[in-house]
Amino acid sequence: MAVHGGEDRQKPGNSITDPIFCTATYTFADSQSLIDFVQQKQPREEYARYGNPTERVAERKMAALEGGESAVLFCSGMAAVANFLLAKLRSGDEVVLFDECYHRTRQFCVQELGKFGVRTHQIPACDYERMEAAIGPNTKLLISESPTNPHLSVVDLERFAALGKKHGVETLIDATLATPCNARPLEAGIDYVLHSCTKYLAGHNDMLGGVIIGSEEKMEPVRKSRGLLGTVNAPHNFYLLLRGLKTLELRMQRHNENGLAVAQFLESHPRIEKVYYPGLPSHAYYEVAKKTMRGFGGLLTFVVKDADWRRTADVVDAVRLPRIAPSLGGVESIIEQPCLMSYHDYTKPQREAVGILDNMIRLSCGIENAEDLIADLAQALEA
Repeated sequence: MAVHGGEDRQKPGNSITDPIFCTATYTFADSQSLIDFVQQKQPREEYARYGNPTERVAERKMAALEGGESAVLFCSGMAAVANFLLAKLRSGDEVVLFDECYHRTRQFCVQELGKFGVRTHQIPACDYERMEAAIGPNTKLLISESPTNPHLSVVDLERFAALGKKHGVETLIDATLATPCNARPLEAGIDYVLHSCTKYLAGHNDMLGGVIIGSEEKMEPVRKSRGLLGTVNAPHNFYLLLRGLKTLELRMQRHNENGLAVAQFLESHPRIEKVYYPGLPSHAYYEVAKKTMRGFGGLLTFVVKDADWRRTADVVDAVRLPRIAPSLGGVESIIEQPCLMSYHDYTKPQREAVGILDNMIRLSCGIENAEDLIADLAQALEA
């Protein structure tokens, strides 16, 4: 599916890769051709805001990878989230989400949707009883990441889906950290699965993108909303995503191996207080992860023992292989201190309220050799 899914066997120009179509508009041979397109709903393009041939291939491939009917691509993961929520919600509607969802998703729900009369309920991660208690007659969506970022909590997908079905509420899982290789939300009964293509899917830290996959019927309003809002991606990015997806399974095998090896090393290190990684038996959701995931990914978070934010920053500065940057899921390892990077606009009490500690480090293991990453972390902790 990653290599061939969604592609025609013979492509334009007889190319083995799908070509990039750098065009803003598409021409018609004559007026009758236009009439036929409109009346017969022929499968061709009209204007780039509504679709691109390379984009269609990438969408079909993503749908195939997730086992869904329809995928809609966007210019970023946040564009996908925002566009989806705007397409699905109206004033007076309510959303219930776990409080470890991506913090910008929570921020969009509370700050932006709140302006238009949409109410958001934030529930402690994986507390299904409290989530059910928060569901009311106006609840339209249940949302969570799985695994969450940066605590790597893992949702019981079947239980989450059953909760939505019981109350007639649609469910969305942000599976960016899992990828289709490690988790299958749609197969578990989830209505929609979201990915930031920027991360593991494209995999090379060189493009922005987002995608949502679901049934054809449920995704059609989202596709129409994208055309209205203009949150489309660029032709070159469709190509980069397709190129990255070709090696997705191979890369994820290495990410999974590296993540587990580094997590095991850190957990045994005397300078480390705690490691968050769902592949470790010590993780709170290890049993759920074993049941719902094929692998545990390359992202892990750890807490440096008896360190303030400055001492923790010294560890980050001492590593030689991972680069200091936001994001994750690329072939290069990336390290960050969440209190300085992702949550710099939060006060310390606000950070602590959502479990972001000053002595916490997030590491996205790339595809370097695990032995090199471990040796590098060892010297940084020693230094």
